[in-house]
Amino acid sequence: MSGIFLCPYSPSLLFYTMMNNYAIADNFSLLSKLMDIHGENSFKAKSYAAAAFTIEKLPSQLATLPPEQVFKIRGIGDSIGKNIVEQLETGRLSALDEYLKKTPAGILEMLSIKGIGPKKIATIWKELEIETLGELLYACNENRLMLYKGFGEKTQQNIKEAIEFYMGALGSYLYQQVESFVETVHQKLKSAFKSDFLLTGEYRRQLEVINKIEWVTSESAAGLKDFFAQHDFQVKEESNECISFAGKENIILCFYLAPPQQLQSKLFTTSCSEDFLKEWELVTQWNASTSYASEDEIFNHANICPIPAYQRETAIIIHAARNNELHSVIEPEQITGIIHSHSNWSDGSNTIEEMAKAAISGGYRFLVISDHSKSAFYANGLQEERIKAQHLQIDELNAALAPFKIYKSIESDILNDGSLDYGNGILKSFDLVIASVHSNLKMSQEKAMSRLLNAIENPYTSILGHMTGRLLLSRNGYPVDHDKIIDACAANNVVIELNAHPRRLDIDWRWIHKALEKNVLISINPDAHAIEGFGDCRYGVLVAQKAGLTRSANLSSFSLSAFEQFVQEQKAKRPL
Repeated sequence: MSGIFLCPYSPSLLFYTMMNNYAIADNFSLLSKLMDIHGENSFKAKSYAAAAFTIEKLPSQLATLPPEQVFKIRGIGDSIGKNIVEQLETGRLSALDEYLKKTPAGILEMLSIKGIGPKKIATIWKELEIETLGELLYACNENRLMLYKGFGEKTQQNIKEAIEFYMGALGSYLYQQVESFVETVHQKLKSAFKSDFLLTGEYRRQLEVINKIEWVTSESAAGLKDFFAQHDFQVKEESNECISFAGKENIILCFYLAPPQQLQSKLFTTSCSEDFLKEWELVTQWNASTSYASEDEIFNHANICPIPAYQRETAIIIHAARNNELHSVIEPEQITGIIHSHSNWSDGSNTIEEMAKAAISGGYRFLVISDHSKSAFYANGLQEERIKAQHLQIDELNAALAPFKIYKSIESDILNDGSLDYGNGILKSFDLVIASVHSNLKMSQEKAMSRLLNAIENPYTSILGHMTGRLLLSRNGYPVDHDKIIDACAANNVVIELNAHPRRLDIDWRWIHKALEKNVLISINPDAHAIEGFGDCRYGVLVAQKAGLTRSANLSSFSLSAFEQFVQEQKAKRPL
């Protein structure tokens, strides 16, 4: 279809009073696809698709014809003709409007993805209960599409790549998505210029979503323009203090310009949140024009303990630093065990043995296998008899791999009423239970809280998995009262997961300090569906550092003996 007009059903919601042929054809084409998605009469859907093809090929504009002439066009029947006249007169197609009202925006967006036609979208929506591209991408990463007819491994991979390409064009990225790109650009800048280039801004602060990559530099704007012109980048914005560029990757590269003696001051001011900087100026009488040899010198001059860039978010941290109350935060190498991982018993890619041996090679002390429970049919969730078989295999592997230990766990679905997915007899067989919501995510806060609190109060629940169900850049989490959930976890000796998958990072790091205040343990877990997923722990650590999480407050940093003690404490709270 032509791209020279704005369809009335585009995100801009603009339309012409006089519809051209391409707009009318697009409306019929979209109506045909939506009818297929909704499982309507296939003959009628095909008739709209055929009308779209016919109209697009017409030699003259329908708007120039008298209404009676429209019905005489070959291939245009009475019903289609009336639909054309309606659009010419009103700029709308009421039949399409009705389908748009009952179709989630994310389903419409899927039509933009190469390799997903209406039939596949219907399966994705109705059977997998997926309504956004982010959810679909996450499902691809968890190998869930391959469980359904028409979705092989190659199809799933093609869809995954098409979604990543599409989402990349939107301009916001996960931290993990830009990491290698940032390193590549940074090294090229260092090789091409003698001037300093210091990474700053959102990336340096380790924010979970990155909208632009920022540097402080003493290089001139002219030098930067010449360099980026050679690499097919265009100037996005320019001022005396800043210049930014955009290339085909659609990532904004922003450079704050400063003379060499002002680099550290500029680095500091661009490495702080607005709230932090406002409080800093108030507390220290900060003068940004002063020259400093380093950021540490800036803190020393203010008689305040140095605050890492990743913690420069709130006013509170400034006062904690003034009182020498900052603690050493967790580091990536301090993750000692892999908690929350899926094997090929459910929707993982690797066997338990492969995952255990990979964990041993990575220097980990223990592995918690937490495959999906039976209600997660879309993820090949485990029925009771398969749980018993899996536990026998784990016993055999533990005998062979000691002192490394594999723990028996399950990621139990939290059902609609807040109960867990099995009876007590089965729940007792697990070393620990991770309770998570995976279905019926469209909940009011009252419903979500009732469901979560019931699960937390269940004595078999050890860890609350991905608290809000959010997917960054894709799906907002269901609404929760974080304070009440943290209080309930404290009262019931339940750990809160920081799901380290780069698209989740849930619990949000902004709430971790509340959990720490109530002595609730956090557990940085990769939710790994393949051995490669173990590496996601690092992204959990990066956001946990922002919250000031310490090693001792993180369950996945426990020694094997301390973790064993934790498991025994969890078993002790269960009914006899």
